[in-house]
Formats: sequence, structure tokens, C-alpha cells
Amino acid sequence: MSRRPFRHVLSYAAASLALSVAVGALPAAPAAGAAEVTATANGHALPAEYVVSTEPGVHPEGIAIHHDGTMYVSSDSTGRLYRGDVRTSTLAPFAAAGTTERGTSLGVHTDDVGRVWSVGGSQLLVHDRDGGLVAARTAAGGPLAPSRLNDLVLTPTAVYVTDWANPVVYRASVEGDAIGELEPWLDIRPALSWFPAQYWLLNGIVADPAGRVLLVASNGTEAVWRVDTLTRHVEMVDLGGQSFGADGMQVRGDTLYAVLNYGAPSGVYIARLDRGWRSGAVEHVVLADGHGKAFALPTTLAVFQCRVYVVNSQLDDPVGVPPFTVSTVEDPTCGSGGDEPGQAVSGATG
Repeated sequence: MSRRPFRHVLSYAAASLALSVAVGALPAAPAAGAAEVTATANGHALPAEYVVSTEPGVHPEGIAIHHDGTMYVSSDSTGRLYRGDVRTSTLAPFAAAGTTERGTSLGVHTDDVGRVWSVGGSQLLVHDRDGGLVAARTAAGGPLAPSRLNDLVLTPTAVYVTDWANPVVYRASVEGDAIGELEPWLDIRPALSWFPAQYWLLNGIVADPAGRVLLVASNGTEAVWRVDTLTRHVEMVDLGGQSFGADGMQVRGDTLYAVLNYGAPSGVYIARLDRGWRSGAVEHVVLADGHGKAFALPTTLAVFQCRVYVVNSQLDDPVGVPPFTVSTVEDPTCGSGGDEPGQAVSGATG
């Protein structure tokens, strides 16, 4: 999840502005308020918009939706986590020990048993469903600066964490309840040796179900990078020469969902990847919510059943204008012969 990155781009970045022309955005509808219903789930009406907080200066950043519909949203500015349910339009503070002391919370995810994992500053914190602190791990920082951990992804054997301030991916082993130390695992600089190290600006990260392949977003290079976790080989994902310096990302099957807020018009970009996750093409661009309302500096998203939930950070305003919200759009890939609704991820191969 990024904030006001510097403009240092690869030669293909000029193609970014063509995305809104080359790929159609979803049609807009009349604006609607948070209380309006746009979908149903198991007989329950779902809100069109969710209110994270009505307090000034919250700046929501990350989002996770557990398989039972529990929603967690992080606050960049305060470190607080908020919790709600997809069936209700208002979230409430989640009393997670250590988050406000950390001062910032960016990436947030849940695991199969409902533990809540979040990163911010130099810390990875893990909480149980009641907010009790299960584990705290600290990144050492360097080689350029103290760590500013940005996003994380869980695999069957590890958690991988990106560092916004350093071109480094961290890793901690995960074996049941045992969580290892957070250690530098990959220095990504050799993948593009001429590129200025301070401008990699690592951001969103996703993995295949086996943990064999990672995709790591870099705002600075405006690209997504494929990492083989066995060999640590790094290569740029070929997305047809389009700027794709994603902020938050999620993957479902071979479909990559991403929020872009830099190098391209702000919104949701959905790409279909090949089976090896080495190349793909953007098939859908969504620049407004389901009722035609523009996103407010979106940072990341969550895909749950046939909806995409988009965080409106307002990070371009030091205070922001409450309420701080999560918008929704219908997933344009649902029912198109792709992945089944509600499926979390499928696999990259080879």
C-alpha cells in the first residue's frame, strides 16, 4: 500500500494512460448512499458502501475478508484495526493489542483459523479473533533505511512481507502455531540492476496456493515481478507493456486483481494471467464504484464471492473528509467461465 510515490518509470510507462481507452470500465449508474443495497448473500442484503470510521484522520489502508464474511480494515495514520461484517454497513474498532502503539497498519490478512496478520512500520503482528496478541516480529531494516513493511501474503509454510523503504522481501516460517523470526529473504535489486535502489517501492504481494510462486508489485518500476520461491529467480511479468505498478493485489485462480493509483488512472485493474504467471493481459478496468462514484485514492481491495471491496484511503488529504469508506463493485469476471465465486486462489505452475 503506497503513499505518493516518486515518478521513476520504465520506458513502457507511457502506455498507462491508454488503459482507460483500450480496456472498458464498468458502466456507471446513479450515485447512491451507504445504506443502499446492491447485492445479497445467503439471503442477507449487502450494503453498497461500508463506513470504516467517522473520525477525521483515520486514512484506511488495508483490507481482509475472512471466509465467514468478517471484514478487517487497517488505518495507516493511527495503526488501529477495524472489524465488521459484509452484511452490515458499519465497522467498529477492533481491540488488537499493540497496533496503535505501532502507529501505522498497512497490509492485513487472515489465515484459515481466523488469526489476523498485519504489518506496519517494522513490525508484523498476529492476533487471535479476540484481539489477543499471538506473535510480534520485527524486521531489522536496511540496506537503505529502517523498514516500512507494506503488505504480506501467507503460504502453507511461510509469511512473506514487502518493504516499501527497502528493495527487500522478508520471510518468516509458519508451522501451525509456531511463527519464525522475520528475516530478509530476497534482495530484488539484481532483477533490474540499473534501477535506483531507493525507488523500487515494493508494495502488494500474492502467492499461489502451494507457495511456489509469488507476485510482487513495485510502484517505482511500475511492474509486477514473479518470484520462484525455490530458486528465488525473479522476472518481470509481461502485461503487454502496460504500466502496472500496483498497490494492493489479490489473486483468484489465474486472475489478478489490483488497485493502481500511480502511473495510471486510479481504480481496479483485473488481468488474466497465463498458467505460469509469467504474462497476462488487463481485461477489465473499473474507475468508479458500482454507482458511478469515483474512488478516493484507493489503496487495495478484497475479492469476496462476486464482489470487489475497495478501500478509499483519502491519503492525498492530510486529514481527509469523514466518513472513511470501503466501496464495492460487482466482480466482472463472475459467471464468465473463470473461477468459482468465493474461491480464494488457484495455482501458478511451472
